[in-house]
Amino acid sequence: MFSKIKELDNKVLNNISRMHCPSLNLIMKTASRSANVGIIWWLICLPFLIRSEWRMTGFNFVVALAFAHVMGEGLIKHVVKRIRPCHSLDDDEQIINRPRFYSFPSGHTTASFAMVGVAILRCRPITFVPIILLAALISFSRVYLRVHYLTDVLAGVVLGTTCGMLSVFFFRAVGLA
Repeated sequence: MFSKIKELDNKVLNNISRMHCPSLNLIMKTASRSANVGIIWWLICLPFLIRSEWRMTGFNFVVALAFAHVMGEGLIKHVVKRIRPCHSLDDDEQIINRPRFYSFPSGHTTASFAMVGVAILRCRPITFVPIILLAALISFSRVYLRVHYLTDVLAGVVLGTTCGMLSVFFFRAVGLA
């Protein structure tokens, strides 16, 4: 089964690499960099934390991001220890610098979909639809840039969404929602 997954992952990477062009490379680098250390998500949290009527949603976003980080970066990556696809590429094939840490699950995707999990349950469509679209772009950029396999990103979607939704359920259970 793992050989089939690896075969699919490599096929997806090869097909996506055919899309590479300077303008798309720039878009994907920008999308990916916007989520380095969760910067875009922390910026999105700010208005929620500032406005008193949105503050609990802002705190919910923060808790979801923290939970997702602990689960993905702190625990799962160090258990699975999957090597990134970029580590088998030559330097001239790289679009961005090689990340130092493990590949599974995608941290950028996990954080992005932790925000999605909260937004879907706590925000109106005018807010959660752009968050979903941004999360999808960031997630795709990680495969496009060949720093993650498709399955790393899919695991990040599941883990992040789960962390976001669990944080909302926790807030509701303790009366903070």
